[in-house]
Amino acid sequence: MTGAGLRSGELAAAAGVNLQTLRYYERRGLLAEPARTPGGHRLYPADAVTLLGIIKAAQRLGFTLDEVAELLDAGRRRHPTGALKEHALSKLNEIESRIRDLETIRSALLGVVEAGCDSLTDCSCPDCPLPYVEIARTPPADLTSFRPAP
Repeated sequence: MTGAGLRSGELAAAAGVNLQTLRYYERRGLLAEPARTPGGHRLYPADAVTLLGIIKAAQRLGFTLDEVAELLDAGRRRHPTGALKEHALSKLNEIESRIRDLETIRSALLGVVEAGCDSLTDCSCPDCPLPYVEIARTPPADLTSFRPAP
């Protein structure tokens, strides 16, 4: 670290990110454009390490970079807005929905494993739980009557 701040590599190492992440966050406005040395090197303030930690922590909580940007902007205005609570509740609802979807998928996969399915397209197990296998086993008797929808 120099007396005036952290160079890009120093900041990236301290925050546990790569240089491309720093540039990307700058372009997205999450990190302010840093000062430059006379030689053109970027110099970030020491608190940029903390900011990067906050961004990464918010991402681990499931927030998108757009959401992180909104939350950072609300925090920079220095007055409570309830934005974090609103975003957190919304994210909780989203995660609960994804958990339900994953539980449905898990249940279906357990059924496939327990039934002993041996093929995605031509399963020979007697009680195949895959919904489309029975349809594939009994195709329509007369395909000439099939007319695609206009």
